Amino acid sequence: MNKKIRTESVDHLFDAIMALNSREECYEFFEDLCTVNEILSLSQRFEVATMLRRHETYLRIAEQTGASTATISRVNRSLNYGNDGYDMVLDRIENEDADQDK
Repeated sequence: MNKKIRTESVDHLFDAIMALNSREECYEFFEDLCTVNEILSLSQRFEVATMLRRHETYLRIAEQTGASTATISRVNRSLNYGNDGYDMVLDRIENEDADQDK
């Protein structure tokens, strides 16, 4: 875990994010907090991570998301050598989807 980001201010931000109760609240909060480009960049990285977990090729990911190969490589490095944050969230989403299909 990167100790540089573990600050009181970041804790406060994360507490605010965890206080959100719906997708609509997320839109309202993040549109106030971030620029449109920042939100789109975050969503693009998350989409890249999703596709990498499905073993999609870099070319297909780049074509579908518009992400550069540098961004795809960065996300892939996080998936392989990071803190498992992407995997944790993607596993939870997949489990929720499976539960809803029952």
